[in-house]
Amino acid sequence: MSASAPGLAAAAALPDAVIGEDPLARRPRAKGGVVATIILSVVAIFWISPLLLLVTTGLRPLSDFVANGPLSWPSEWTWANFREAWGIGKFADTYRNSALLLVVKVPLGVLISAMLAFALAKLNMRFRRTVMFAVFLGLTIPIYITIVPVFIMLRSAGLTDNVLGLVGPYLAFGIPLEVLILQSFFRQIPDSIIESARIDGASEWRIFFTLVLPLSLPALITVAILDAVATWNEFLFALIILSSDTNKTIPVGLLSFQGQFSNNNTGLAAGILIAVVPILLAYALLQRWIVGGLTAGAEKG
Repeated sequence: MSASAPGLAAAAALPDAVIGEDPLARRPRAKGGVVATIILSVVAIFWISPLLLLVTTGLRPLSDFVANGPLSWPSEWTWANFREAWGIGKFADTYRNSALLLVVKVPLGVLISAMLAFALAKLNMRFRRTVMFAVFLGLTIPIYITIVPVFIMLRSAGLTDNVLGLVGPYLAFGIPLEVLILQSFFRQIPDSIIESARIDGASEWRIFFTLVLPLSLPALITVAILDAVATWNEFLFALIILSSDTNKTIPVGLLSFQGQFSNNNTGLAAGILIAVVPILLAYALLQRWIVGGLTAGAEKG
């Protein structure tokens, strides 16, 4: 007892900052974290509930949907709706066309945007502010007012009802946002790295391809993902430019598919799921790249 008394007395004399924080003092903060978690969980459930309803509708027979209503739990499950929707909706053709657009447009758009963003961020070019203003002005132009002139130009070039005819308009409306994201990221790359490469005799092209692009991989992947989603979901230009069923993309094919399944809610739900599954998988698998790429430009290099 006598040996421990001096230690207790010394501990009592020490200030709280030396002894350490009382775990009980952090309880309000912990309670706040629990409340925030509960609120966010409830919001997430409401946010994802339409998707869950879509899945249960697509996996149940039409008779069960009509008899029990859309909000009831299915009494049986079936994949027949997806097989029927795939055949009637001609998703083999629309998937092929949308995939072709992604393969051609997305890499080309990211490359052009990266080159322009690098020039605006790191090169001493004349009229840089004017060029930047002209590029970002594209973000303010509504797509609807360009439908007629774009259609006339594509018809004159013989590119109407051609999937590749959409590449030009998609590039024109996609590049401004991609340049905005990439040039803000490129500005965070230290100038000393680029100057060292120039002193060693590297050309601007070599600096761009062997130095800047590898350092900017998170931002490039983010831009590619966002561009791919926008290309996959684009509807208005595809509706105006494409006319034959064999050349339609996913959104346009889904519109005509909806007309055929106007009285078949389960088949329509299955068709919508077929159309959105690639985008959902892309976000689920690559979400860390999206968040990391969008926030990387805000960090100090």
